[in-house]
This record gives sequence, structure tokens and C-alpha cells, in this order.
Amino acid sequence: MPQGNFAVAFRLRVLLVDDEIRFCRLLKAALEQTGRYVVETENRPTHALQKALEFRPQVVLMDVMMPEMDGGELAALFKANPRLGATPIVFLTAAVKRAELSAHSGEVGGCRFLAKPVALHEVMACLDQYGSS
Repeated sequence: MPQGNFAVAFRLRVLLVDDEIRFCRLLKAALEQTGRYVVETENRPTHALQKALEFRPQVVLMDVMMPEMDGGELAALFKANPRLGATPIVFLTAAVKRAELSAHSGEVGGCRFLAKPVALHEVMACLDQYGSS
């Protein structure tokens, strides 16, 4: 097998669900440029479940505040689906301050959160926790 295909086979599959199209484009490009991730994006939360079923992500990065359906509602749909229920979800939000998350080791209510604006190294450190499992 060519080396390039071998490397692709071991990249972490990440689904990014966020209604901010520009944010998705930038984060997808930055993560994929590292060569460690394959990233699919979905800007419409009502389409995210189907996208996840097709893509089979190993981790989902999900905005909390989105039109039509918020991240909590969408996460509940993911967790209720037998094919996606075990897929880790990391919430991205501007509603929770970085200091609040630090005081709780990045978790609120048992869920992992990253505060926006988020730095690439923070996202990668979080994703890498799931890449070794």
C-alpha cells in the first residue's frame, strides 16, 4: 500500500457541526493541514445526524447555540442512535467562559466543552485524547 494511503487510514475522523460557515472552513482547513485529521462539516443541525451516519466520525465537535436545533438537542439525538451513541461529542461555545471551564477541567455536566474563540492547539489537544482510543 502506498505510504500516503496508509497515513490517511489512521487519521482521526472528525465531524464539525456549527452554523458559522467561515469558522467551519477555517477549522477544517487548519486541522486537515496537520495531516492528522479528516474533517467533514455540517452547517445545518437538522442535517447533522444523517451526515454523521454517513461519515461515521470518531469525534464530533458541536456548537451549542445554533438555529433550528441547539447542540444539546442534537447531542441527545446522537446519543439515542445505536450507531452514534458511543461517539464522543465535544461542545464548542461562546456561552461559557474559558475560566469557568478551567475550574471544571473543561467539563460541564459531564460533557467536554471548549470555549470560543478556540485556538487550534486546544482543539488538537482535545481531539488527540480520543485519537488514541
